[in-house]
Amino acid sequence: MSQSALKVALIMGGTSSEREVSLKSGRAVAKALAALPHQVETFDPATDLVALVQRAGEFDVALVMLHGPGGEDGRLQGLLDLVGLPYQCAGVLGCALAMDKPRAKELFRAAGIPVAPDVVLGRGEPDPAGRVMKELGLPVVIKPAREGSSFGISMVHEIKDLAPAIEAAFKLDRVILAERLLSGRELTAAVVGNRELTALPLIEIIPGEQSTFFDFTAKYTPGGSQEICPAPVDEATTRRVQELGVAAHRALGLKGYSRTDFILTEDGPLALETNTIPGMTETSLLPQAAAAAGMDFPTFIDKLLSLALEE
Repeated sequence: MSQSALKVALIMGGTSSEREVSLKSGRAVAKALAALPHQVETFDPATDLVALVQRAGEFDVALVMLHGPGGEDGRLQGLLDLVGLPYQCAGVLGCALAMDKPRAKELFRAAGIPVAPDVVLGRGEPDPAGRVMKELGLPVVIKPAREGSSFGISMVHEIKDLAPAIEAAFKLDRVILAERLLSGRELTAAVVGNRELTALPLIEIIPGEQSTFFDFTAKYTPGGSQEICPAPVDEATTRRVQELGVAAHRALGLKGYSRTDFILTEDGPLALETNTIPGMTETSLLPQAAAAAGMDFPTFIDKLLSLALEE
């Protein structure tokens, strides 16, 4: 626990499609902070952005609990840098890169982190479905380049569903990603730290019957998925996935904490994406991993505050 009480600006809500999730994360963090000696005030960028800028000098540190565009993509981080308020997550560049799935995958490949074959599509290009069929075939996953919480993601097994899935993703972003659908167990690797990084215990995610993958329902509905921590995989696999989680964190130039999702295929683990502000609700993965590492929720939040001030 921190030695001294801090004045904390808790930033939650925002204007992205993940607003409700952000509010849930923020409320859970506010509850945890109530067990600590810190003074906390909440700000919602949808209504309080001017007040946050005007009053930034009154606070020691910010806890950013925003998910998706506008909060997790570097824009808010740039604003906090300008007003001189430290925060617990990655900076402008790290957040922007992690949010942009095609760019993140380029960096993963350069760092030797295995990823699924993919095709990057731009809005307005001729016959995107034909290109996906030619370069990847089926089945594929279609996803917007810069959305979170599985918004706009479609699993496509039949050719008749491909064009509608592409069209749906383009409604959310001008760039989308088609990836070969991977088959295997879903694991997530959380990393905490700035210069010295600690890999937390892995979690295996088994979506419930109502979800074919770890979608919005599986992520945010209590009982929507089964999450096992530590993941029941052998020691060598655990070490490999944790090492890849640390490598992803470093490849994107992150700080504070991150959570990278993997599919454990027959050929080994492949990275899907990295979250720079993972969910912090009562059903979220990162608090579960922290608990398995011996940190209760208030202790973990306090650790993030310390890491924010360390920088």
